[in-house]
Amino acid sequence: MISERIKRARLAAGLSLREAGARAGLSAMAISKFETGAANPTSDSLIRLARALDTRLEFFFRPVSVELQRPQYRKHASLSGKRLARIEADIMDQVERFCELVALFPNSPVPSFVVPITVPDRIDRYQDIEQVALDLRDAWNLGLDAIPSLADTLEERGVLVLTTPVSAADGFDGLTATVSGFPFVVVGDSWPGDRQRFTLAHELGHLLLAGRLHALLDEEKVCDRFAGAFLVPAPVVRQQLGKHRNRMEPLELFHLKHEYGVSMSAWILRAFEIEVITESTRSQMLRQFASNGWRKSEPGEQVPSEKPKLFERLVLRALAEEMIGLSKAAELAGVSIAKFREQLRFKGASDTAD
Repeated sequence: MISERIKRARLAAGLSLREAGARAGLSAMAISKFETGAANPTSDSLIRLARALDTRLEFFFRPVSVELQRPQYRKHASLSGKRLARIEADIMDQVERFCELVALFPNSPVPSFVVPITVPDRIDRYQDIEQVALDLRDAWNLGLDAIPSLADTLEERGVLVLTTPVSAADGFDGLTATVSGFPFVVVGDSWPGDRQRFTLAHELGHLLLAGRLHALLDEEKVCDRFAGAFLVPAPVVRQQLGKHRNRMEPLELFHLKHEYGVSMSAWILRAFEIEVITESTRSQMLRQFASNGWRKSEPGEQVPSEKPKLFERLVLRALAEEMIGLSKAAELAGVSIAKFREQLRFKGASDTAD
């Protein structure tokens, strides 16, 4: 177990054996033997590795070990194996801490995720997704207003949201998996909020619609449409844009982007999907976006990133109910005791690690 954790910590730090050895004052061969189990590290070696790999010593002895079930990655070919390994190591660390935390409670503090009975057993057409999204909003009592925090909305219904440090250029578009019965979705922590929200809604589509689609339907396209329909239902699009448009001003779309947390490009797509604009208008607007360089980075201020809150709240609850002490709370939160004390005094509280 310690051997596996040493390797995972090194991968999470993005270091080669040689780089980790240089930082820890150990040989690359020694670390390789620790990782394969051919040799057991001394206490001094573990302390050096913890410092070099920027992890707590307790990580090497954590009792909980988990396995991702049915992982589904959304990634580009440009995502390197080294970068993917670092992302996976970070995710596994977060999931282990979550499972260890939840196990402290006599009754699970996280509700079970349940697919509403309104979701049909079989979906034959892309257009059917519009009603699926409306029915889900109704089942979850969301109405038609903009969803303030999609991360909170999912976690309140049993879908854990994790963030990991990846940039928009890394080639990682998201991950859905299940651990110990809990489904979770992973997004980049620094992505603009509109990208995070669309990814979260897209991955929610996979959780809801898996095994329900006609063989001729492309599941990725279906989940893209579900994401748009869930975040901006058809009645909202018609209310905001009208029943038919020959043109839309980019500034108009910019304001809608910030009101609903959905990108300007996604608004164009939604208008086309429910026939507010024609294919010709859609193509013309996308060409305009491309010529202005807005397909890669839309103009103006970005939608703020979402920060999941469930894990931090559960750590604080366990601490308040004396299930754990301050040191354990800091370990689960993934920060030093000094940093955790600062957060408890509302100094840097927004920086709590997930």
